Amino acid sequence: MSDQTQERTASARRRVVVVGAGMAGVQTAVALREQGFTGTVTVIGAEPHQPYDRPPLSKAVLLGTAEGSAFDVDFEALGIELRLGCEALGVRPGARLLDTSAGPVPYDALVLATGAEPVRLPGTEGVPGVHLLRTLDDAEQLRPVLARQHDIVVVGAGWIGAEFATAAREAGCAVTVVEAADRPLAGALPAEVAAPMAGWYADAGAVLRTHARVARVEPGAVVLDDGTRVPAGAVVVGIGARPATAWLAGSGIALGAHGEVLADEQLRTSVPDVHAVGDCASFPSRRYGERLLVHHWDNALQGPRTVAAGIVGAEAGEEPPVYDPVPYFWSEQFGRFVQYAGHHTAADTTLWRGDPSGPAWTVCWLRGDRLVALLAVGRPRDLAQGKRLIDAGTPLDPGLLTDPARPLKAAVA
Repeated sequence: MSDQTQERTASARRRVVVVGAGMAGVQTAVALREQGFTGTVTVIGAEPHQPYDRPPLSKAVLLGTAEGSAFDVDFEALGIELRLGCEALGVRPGARLLDTSAGPVPYDALVLATGAEPVRLPGTEGVPGVHLLRTLDDAEQLRPVLARQHDIVVVGAGWIGAEFATAAREAGCAVTVVEAADRPLAGALPAEVAAPMAGWYADAGAVLRTHARVARVEPGAVVLDDGTRVPAGAVVVGIGARPATAWLAGSGIALGAHGEVLADEQLRTSVPDVHAVGDCASFPSRRYGERLLVHHWDNALQGPRTVAAGIVGAEAGEEPPVYDPVPYFWSEQFGRFVQYAGHHTAADTTLWRGDPSGPAWTVCWLRGDRLVALLAVGRPRDLAQGKRLIDAGTPLDPGLLTDPARPLKAAVA
C-alpha cells in the first residue's frame, strides 16, 4: 500500500465533530471537504433551523423582505451530517467525547464554533415585550412588532442597536435609543470618531439619549435611573455579546477573561485535537502584538480555512498556517455604509480624509508611518485599498493621506 493510499485510508477513518452551525461551523465543515478530508464530518447545532447567515436578520429578514437566510450549501452532497436541535453540554477530552442533549458523540478532532450570545439586561428575564436580536426566531418575533409600528426603545447604541433602530425607523416606528455612555459606539471607537455618528440618529428621526441607564422595564415603559419614563410598546436590548462557552466548564479547555476560548495562532486550543474558531475564540496577532477577540462575520468566514488545514495537515505531520488576518466588518445604518478594517488601539496618529459632517469620510489610524486601521463611511474604495496597505505594512506619507481626492494607494511614501 502506497503512502498516499495509507493517508487516504487514515483520513477516511477520522471523525471531525463541529459544535456550532453558524458561519464559522458551516464554513469549517465545507473547508474540510474542499481541502480533501474524507472522514466523517458532523455539525452539531442547538437551533432546529437549517444553518443560516446572521447579518440579514437585522435587515431583510426583520423587515420582511426575505423569509430567511439559509446558507447555500448542499450538505448531503458534501457528506456533512447535520444534527440540529442538539445542544452541546460538555467535553470529555480524555475520552474524546462531546456530551450533547442527544447523548455522547465521539470525535477524533473537535471544532468549537459556538459563537457568542447576547448580554441580557438585568431584571428583564421573562418580561413581556423585551427582545434580543441574535437568532432567526428573534427576528421573526420582532417582525410583527415593527409591522404594528410600536413605540420602540432600543437599549444600547452599539452596532446592533444602530442597525435595529435603522430598520425600525424604515418600518415607521417611533424609536428612542438609550445609551449609558456619553456617545454611540463608546466601546468600539474613540470619542472624536464616534461623535459625528450621534447626529445620524436625529437625521433619521430617532431619539438618542446618552448618559441614560435603565432602572427597570415596566408594561408600556422603560424607566431610566433619573426617573424618566420612556414609552415603550417593545424593548430591544443590544448591549453586547459574550462567547457562548459556559458549557465548557470543567473540560480543561483554557478560557480567557471574557470567557473566550484561548486559541493559539493556528486556532488550536489548550487541549490536543480541539480547535476553536469564530466569535467564541481569541487568537494572538503578530501583526498587532496582542490577543484579538473578533465578534464579526469576516472572522467567522476566514478562520475555518486555518482550522481545516490544521486538521488535514495533522495527518501528514504538516504545521498548520498562522492565522493573523486584518480584522474587517461593516454596518449599514441610517442610510450609510460603514466599514472598518484593522485594529486601532495601538495607533499613535489619527488622520481624517473628508469632512465628518458630510456623507462620506474616512478615519485613518497610523503607528509610525504604517496604517494599522481605518473606518470608512461611504468610501468603500478607501476601505479596499486601506485593507491591502495594512496587510502589506506599506509605509505611507501622512500629508498625502489626508487628501480625500487622492486614492489611498497613492499615499505611499
